[in-house]
Amino acid sequence: MKRLLDLLGFLALVQGVLGLLHEFTGLRWGLVRRIGFLDGHEVYASVALLALGVALCAAGSRASG
Repeated sequence: MKRLLDLLGFLALVQGVLGLLHEFTGLRWGLVRRIGFLDGHEVYASVALLALGVALCAAGSRASG
């Protein structure tokens, strides 16, 4: 369970960073820009992914086994 939470947290962190990089620099990476219903809200979704990633990594570090 710990590894799963760490992996999901890492992926959420990476996607959040890539979403913010896309918005501010124009890089064409990440999944947030490809989700249609998030048009106009990509920055908020990326920040939410960052927060989710931090929470998942924290939960993974507290999980046993």
